Amino acid sequence: MKAVVYRGARRLGIEEREPAAPGPGELGISVAYTGICGTDLHIYHGDMDSRVGAAAIIGHEMSGRVAALGEGVTGWAVGQPVTVLPTRWCGRCAACRRGNSHICHAMNFLGIDSPGAMQSGWNVPAELVLPLPEELPLDQGALVEPVAVAVHDVRRGEVASGDHVVVVGGGPIGVLIGTVAKGRGARVLLVEPDPTRRAVAGDIGIEAVDPTAVDVAALVAETDGAGADVAFEVSGAAAGVATAVEVLAVRGRLVMVAIHPRPREVDLHRFFWRELELRGARLYQRDDMAEAIRLIASGAIPARQLISRVEPPEAATAAFTALEGGGVMKVLLDWREDDR
Repeated sequence: MKAVVYRGARRLGIEEREPAAPGPGELGISVAYTGICGTDLHIYHGDMDSRVGAAAIIGHEMSGRVAALGEGVTGWAVGQPVTVLPTRWCGRCAACRRGNSHICHAMNFLGIDSPGAMQSGWNVPAELVLPLPEELPLDQGALVEPVAVAVHDVRRGEVASGDHVVVVGGGPIGVLIGTVAKGRGARVLLVEPDPTRRAVAGDIGIEAVDPTAVDVAALVAETDGAGADVAFEVSGAAAGVATAVEVLAVRGRLVMVAIHPRPREVDLHRFFWRELELRGARLYQRDDMAEAIRLIASGAIPARQLISRVEPPEAATAAFTALEGGGVMKVLLDWREDDR
């Protein structure tokens, strides 16, 4: 089997490894596609070496087919299309005991803390596997995990029909948040400086503006005179935080989605003055994954339009470079040697 291996900051390799049979309670999956996300870029840049060891197989956005059943596993068929919920929780910590296993204090995140999906064959615990509809193309199935992120974020924001929503950051997650929010009946404005990403958003019906050319707060205020009910910070930039706070109406909700590697200044006086709320949105739950599958399969998420580039595993470095350079949305690695 082939695997993309992280060898240190900005160094990836492709290796041939001996395939292993799935262990008891595991499913062996023949991986079809893996997606590259912002967390993978953080790993690629060397920012997560404290969790990701040498010669690690990363990646957690994926689709594939069942290849083998480990001892004791039932209810699955070889060839069945699947995706994976890449989070294993302990079930014992305070977060798990309170029903928040998706933010377990001892979380094992597959593709970070243990081997991930950037390999042609992947053995995972059967309880983490979800079936995909047979008619769903597997390249679109690889978007289930990022769509689940957006579903969870929109739930954290309690977005309702008629809400005015501002999404700051128009990468894949920002566009998906806008799409899910719009599907709930919200009026959505996306804030993104990259013209390619604004164009993709416009093509799928989301209004997008360039923050370097438009006073976003003034534009939002002009729209209804009050401000946004919910803002999502997805840019990871200090300016994005400031914009997300500034656009909020009285008692507006700011959902922090992006990973900020360092502390940011926040206008706490505005939080006091307008009684604003700040909510974190870290991961997702199984229900979010199930809803993501439903949304993609129904066509509510224009998954095909969000896939900008598909590369073979041997071009993994080029795929990572393309994503970090901007101008693209989702970039996938295609592991289907016989079907390319």
